[in-house]
Amino acid sequence: MSPIVELKDVHKSFGAVQVLKGVSLAVDKGEVVAVIGQSGSGKSTALRCMSRVESIDDGELTVCGHALHDRKLDLRPLRRDVGIVFQSYNLFPHLTVEENVTLAPRIVKGESTAHAKQIAADVLAKVGLKEKMGSYPEQLSGGQQQRVAIARSLAMEPKLMLFDEVTSALDPQLTGEVLRVMEQLAHHGMTMILVTHEMNFARNVADRVIYMKDGRVHESGPASILDKPATRELADFVGSTL
Repeated sequence: MSPIVELKDVHKSFGAVQVLKGVSLAVDKGEVVAVIGQSGSGKSTALRCMSRVESIDDGELTVCGHALHDRKLDLRPLRRDVGIVFQSYNLFPHLTVEENVTLAPRIVKGESTAHAKQIAADVLAKVGLKEKMGSYPEQLSGGQQQRVAIARSLAMEPKLMLFDEVTSALDPQLTGEVLRVMEQLAHHGMTMILVTHEMNFARNVADRVIYMKDGRVHESGPASILDKPATRELADFVGSTL
């Protein structure tokens, strides 16, 4: 079975700044992969390239069978297959929770309003927020808004979920709310790649950890590498996050 995500010698620059310097990695269906590293290591850029929020400069990048290095790629099928949740919730403030979640299924997938509402009820129940369907984003806590953002992605029934430091703006209690939802998704077999600073979550939930440094994959392996790093650089990074 071919990987659900595969990067081969991927390069990406912003102006004169080279952010990804030949990144190669593969993720299989059902895997939970945590990508860690210091700010500026390229981890968030790699994730954004996987969803084609950013396009790559060189190399090959295939996600859910879509060749993202193809400049003529139709992005609509990719958007159906890949969900991405960012640090900022990006909810529409003038729409209710239900309306935020039903928007993409109705517009992108052409679902009927009735079916989209049923989907919204189902995914909001998964993230523990079914009772908030009629609320507006400003009436929710940060943790609740982030869980709505996750539900909005789940409503598209994606094959892959990408999480880009989704808890970094939340306090510890709200962080726990969001991580519990992500842990449930992992237990139900969702393929997930997450950029995170939550080392305990990576230890307990991730099948594999990828440590990026200076735009490259510096070390990767099972979550146990966080306790027994093979390189001084990862040992120093893990020590600095304790």
